[in-house]
Amino acid sequence: MPIRHFRIALLSLSLLAAGCAPLALTAAGVAGGVTAGHHLGGIAYRTFTEPLPKVRTATRKAMERMAIKPERTEKIANGERIIALVPDRTIEIELESLTPSTTRMRVVAKKDGGVLVDAATAIEVINQTEKFIGSS
Repeated sequence: MPIRHFRIALLSLSLLAAGCAPLALTAAGVAGGVTAGHHLGGIAYRTFTEPLPKVRTATRKAMERMAIKPERTEKIANGERIIALVPDRTIEIELESLTPSTTRMRVVAKKDGGVLVDAATAIEVINQTEKFIGSS
């Protein structure tokens, strides 16, 4: 196969594979035991079929269990943002009411002043929140 054809085939495969990235991330999450709804670029997302106050309470319990103390809470459109500081990380948790009975949770754990992200910690915050919602 001439080099030109090889390059075209390689480019075609890379373009096709790029379209499957969300599917690959989802499959990797399922295979790895991740229960967070979706994660991309270190940010974890999960939508709960529960009202925002119930998700907020479960989130606070999860943070307490993980010894993560909230630094401050901010109002955002349709919800709130919880900011917590732990050694070498800033954890941002957004709770957004999509409907009266549906809440979207977004978690990002930033390391080293926000340059790097810690997806494992973000996912664990969601996993622990899910456990407290299930036990309510």
